[in-house]
Amino acid sequence: MEKTHVRYAVAPSILAAVLLGLVSGAAPAAAPAAPPAAPNALEAMPIREVTAFKDGHAFVLHEGAMPTDDAGRVVLDYLPAPVLGTFWPYAADPKAKLTAVVAGRRRVSVERTALTVAALVEGNVGAKVRIREWSSLRMGRVVSGLEAVDPMARPLPPRDVSVVSSENVVGQISYEATIVGVPARSGEELARTSPPGAEERLPQKGNVVLLKTAEGVKAVPVERIESVTFVDEPKAGLAEEEFRNMLTLRLDWQGGKPAKQAKVGMVYLQRGIRWIPNYRIEIDGKGKAHVRLQATVVNELADLADVKVHLVVGVPTFAFQESVDPMSLQQAVAQLSSHFRRDAQTAYAFSNAIMSQSGGAVRGPGEEGGGGPVVDLGPEIAGSAKSEDLFVFTVDHVTLKKGERMVLPVAEYDLEYKDVFVLDLPFGPPPEARANLNSEQQIKLARLMGAPKVMHAIRLVNKAEHPLTTAPALILRDGRLLAQGMTKYTAVGATSDLEITTAVDVSVEKVDREVGRKPNAANWHGNNFDEIDLAGEIHLTNRRGQAVDLEVTRYILGVMDEVGQDGKLEQLSWSEGGWLAFIDLPEWWYWHNWPHWWYRFNGVGRATWKVTLEPGKTIDLTYKWHYLWG
Repeated sequence: MEKTHVRYAVAPSILAAVLLGLVSGAAPAAAPAAPPAAPNALEAMPIREVTAFKDGHAFVLHEGAMPTDDAGRVVLDYLPAPVLGTFWPYAADPKAKLTAVVAGRRRVSVERTALTVAALVEGNVGAKVRIREWSSLRMGRVVSGLEAVDPMARPLPPRDVSVVSSENVVGQISYEATIVGVPARSGEELARTSPPGAEERLPQKGNVVLLKTAEGVKAVPVERIESVTFVDEPKAGLAEEEFRNMLTLRLDWQGGKPAKQAKVGMVYLQRGIRWIPNYRIEIDGKGKAHVRLQATVVNELADLADVKVHLVVGVPTFAFQESVDPMSLQQAVAQLSSHFRRDAQTAYAFSNAIMSQSGGAVRGPGEEGGGGPVVDLGPEIAGSAKSEDLFVFTVDHVTLKKGERMVLPVAEYDLEYKDVFVLDLPFGPPPEARANLNSEQQIKLARLMGAPKVMHAIRLVNKAEHPLTTAPALILRDGRLLAQGMTKYTAVGATSDLEITTAVDVSVEKVDREVGRKPNAANWHGNNFDEIDLAGEIHLTNRRGQAVDLEVTRYILGVMDEVGQDGKLEQLSWSEGGWLAFIDLPEWWYWHNWPHWWYRFNGVGRATWKVTLEPGKTIDLTYKWHYLWG
């Protein structure tokens, strides 16, 4: 009889833990794969063009000659998550007509490298191997240095061992075998034996391996196999079935034989690519500014290889931006964005879509909800999506893998500018509103209405071929950094101010005072209202060594009556609306419960001055207004 070497278990509890680790670490055994529902490796449809918006949404165009299956169909395992109504597949092959596109979950066979002993055994059916397995043997009592062996057990070699009280000893045995396979219930069998309407399932794999030995076919639990020695080189891969979301383009070959390839494509809008503009503006101190625009592109959508990328200034608004198309088979939310250059293929995909284009620019209006995975597309520039006409910059031959970022030079040109000194004085809350503010609100208000400052800015005159967009901007002179500011959207032919720093050598002092009251100055619906007359003065001094062009704006709450020093007076009535186009409501506005009569009598007044102040000179700007209160 063949001698079998046995390793005695001095500590059975430890060995049990080791076995448990083998069971949990082993990959699930697989049955022989059923015929695949789709090719094992599907060729990806290449991306040809991408139109990227600053809010992180992109219009993507795929197109290519794709292999067909036996039925002449194109099968893809890539499903986008487009905005509702923006998924448009097509056939560009003159011999084939697209009849339908089906998105669904299908079983496919995928071959992967085997990483466990169990997976190697399963992937090498028919191979000759030497198995080493854990086995429990029936033994007699063992005394130190001596063995009293059960006469029914196999003989053991002499060994010095410790005393073991149990008669069951765990050890290892080795033997030669041929791998027969791993029993499994196929998906078809599970469908046949499951209740009606049950969900489709993957094959259910057993936890035993069938091994053909000299004594017959042996069923060995997977967790008992400790090691396997292959007589010949084993196959490293294992084909297993899994569910995949598949996209099938059904083609009608119009009576002809299906070709091995068909030229097809699809376009859709989906969140996943953002471009962040930033400017470098070098001024010469003499009125010339050299402007460079570059784009930081963040790609979390798909690999791009030699792709034409359109970078769009402005972000339009669409009705279904929070609704994902059912073709995606997932609950990802995307935002619609679809305006492109006329010379781009993507432009024609939506030729009748939303709005027309002219001369490379598009005229149009001004986040992501829950449900899908959150991707980091980088920071979003505040205000960059509002009130911008659409304009497209095109960059060719872009290669960028998913997860990568790229900086691209986009445009370079010269603009004219001039130095301006700007002072904006906001209006504060009326006395009845101040009385109800808490301490924290009082502090915030004090900071807002604190010592006013004149800001030194450069006023850019945009005579370029395209607009300036909202973006961070570095301002340099003679290679030295002056400041970092933010450009605002500036249409061609318009001007835009870019702040540099506080003009500390242009001092400013503002004084407002009450100059009179008129009781019962107005009556409305039986209620009397008092008129409070006020006057203000802005004291400015130029301590610079050169003259400065000053632009001063003073807003008041009430009705502006008079503006001195050739200033301009404007009164914006609440009933007219539209005054928010000039100024935004301050934070403190929402701290007060405004009575209904307030809007009947009061509004917002604005006084503006443009003056040139010589070095060492001083000027006083005056204004008067009144406020009705009841």
